Amino acid sequence: MTSTFRLEDFAAPNSASPASAGAPALPRRLRKMLSLDDFEDAARDFLPGPIFAYVSGGCETNRSLQGNRSAFADYGWQTRILKNTSARTLATRLLGEEYAAPFGIAPMGISALSAYRGDLVQAQAAGAANIPMILSGTSLIPMEEVARANPRAWFQAYVPGEPERIALLLDRVERAGFGTLVVTADTPVSGNRENNLRAGFSTPLRPSLRLAWEGITHPGWLWGTALRTLLCNGMPHFENSQAQRGAPILSSTVTRDFGARDHLNWEHFDLIRRRWKGKLVLKGILHRDDAVQARDHGADGIILSNHGGRQLDGAVSPLQVLPGVVQALGSDYPVMMDSGFRRGNDVLLALALGAKFVFVGRPFNYAGAVAGEAGVRHAIGILASEIMRNMALIGVTSPADLGREHLFSRLS
Repeated sequence: MTSTFRLEDFAAPNSASPASAGAPALPRRLRKMLSLDDFEDAARDFLPGPIFAYVSGGCETNRSLQGNRSAFADYGWQTRILKNTSARTLATRLLGEEYAAPFGIAPMGISALSAYRGDLVQAQAAGAANIPMILSGTSLIPMEEVARANPRAWFQAYVPGEPERIALLLDRVERAGFGTLVVTADTPVSGNRENNLRAGFSTPLRPSLRLAWEGITHPGWLWGTALRTLLCNGMPHFENSQAQRGAPILSSTVTRDFGARDHLNWEHFDLIRRRWKGKLVLKGILHRDDAVQARDHGADGIILSNHGGRQLDGAVSPLQVLPGVVQALGSDYPVMMDSGFRRGNDVLLALALGAKFVFVGRPFNYAGAVAGEAGVRHAIGILASEIMRNMALIGVTSPADLGREHLFSRLS
């Protein structure tokens, strides 16, 4: 499929954007959104405290969460001048597909709790922009519905612990029409997200006076997301963690339904590879030896990730291990990554270090919460505009042109 993405359809109409001429008028609430960080600030006000804490937080001391951002400061750009960059393009080929930009939407659990039909909002915006969106296995909207809205979406699975349940889940994903399966492997147990408990959020979600007060004091979310969901769609369930519909979000059986995963090993991945005929990606890798194992066991690509700082506190940033992994796998193997991306410069830096593609999570969640699909489309346009502009300033015409020669390492 050829790219149909046009910056003028998505980018913010402001004087700083070269794509603003002829751009459609934005809703008033989006006109002040000039960066992805602006969506986070707006979401902090819009969402109840416990919901925002769930989306924004890491675990324990937030060391990994903060490290994901600080890692970008280890590099600076060595720009090149007098390069003709008038024919710039963001088009990127990945796993045999042509995408309109070198970034996509990362999987985020229970997105429909922060934005009305949040997973659908993300899928539809990604489809319109021709970038990949990965549906989380802990989503609250059936995978079949998301696949109908965006047939090119990917599905991310937290595979169950038993081979027969794995096979049944894979059968369902295949019937739904997904062509790319992402297996997340960095959750043998859940991270210690004590910040969620301190803020009043838990899974299962437990009604309380505090939660009720938070809803009342955030009427936009209460009426536009919570009550609208209950009235139009009923009580949210974990829809996609198993072959059958999971428990309601308020049910005490939620934890049990996800099952134990601390015994999963490469034999389970081999089982998945044998049964899954589509493209297979392994997510959650932080060690070069695991990256090599993934390739040797048949993964079509990998995603370097520390789960956005939400699993092991103190885990290394994916950006820090990226060069070593690329060296071990070779420059042609599809090494992707997520965790901590907020700016076009961040995406370009990862590409210069050898990544083929980048996935961005929380900012698109915030954008959907604040302004639905229009918000996600606008956020995509902001990030694409930053990348397009900065490519000219660096002196390249496509993401594939970037390399280590454009970077200065402050560590050396």
